[in-house]
Amino acid sequence: MARYTGPKVRLSRRVGVPIADVPKHTGGDLNLPGMHGYRGRRNTEYGVRLTEKQKLKFHYGVLEKQFRRFLAIAQASKGNTGNTLLQRLELRLDNVIRRMGVAKTIWASRQIVNHGHVLVDGHKVDIASFIVAPGMVITFREKSHPLMRSNMEQMAGHNVPAWIEWNPSQLTAKINALPTPDDVPFEVNMNLIIEFYR
Repeated sequence: MARYTGPKVRLSRRVGVPIADVPKHTGGDLNLPGMHGYRGRRNTEYGVRLTEKQKLKFHYGVLEKQFRRFLAIAQASKGNTGNTLLQRLELRLDNVIRRMGVAKTIWASRQIVNHGHVLVDGHKVDIASFIVAPGMVITFREKSHPLMRSNMEQMAGHNVPAWIEWNPSQLTAKINALPTPDDVPFEVNMNLIIEFYR
């Protein structure tokens, strides 16, 4: 399984926005990487589109090949390509675990999934890119409950989006609806991303 294992804050600094909702990413000065950055850089049209695409990729923790596959599926489906792409990324199992508030970052939620803690409709799913659908119920193995409760205490005040019906006492979640672009917690211009691949 290919994944990014390098320094994570560098990704936030590269795109100029926090890609994870933790103090390390949100608290610092997100200038360009390096001691002095590079102040003489003028962003081209290509560079603007590339940065927007990288922002989305880094936030969801996907690499280029997987991102292109999601885009191809979105382009082949009916409706707005940008909205469909965002929906597919939001409905990845690792992202849903993060939105529930039992993991701080996409990397932590991916580890929870890969280690076999998550059950979807009563069956163990250890594939982070598994796409959940409305009506599916997500639970955790009995042995994992202390870990999940400990993670939730560290993330007190986390807002769960409306498309997830979350029961923190039972540690169960049901997917009620498809997410909308308004449910994505950061600003992204999908038109620029679609244009990048034309």
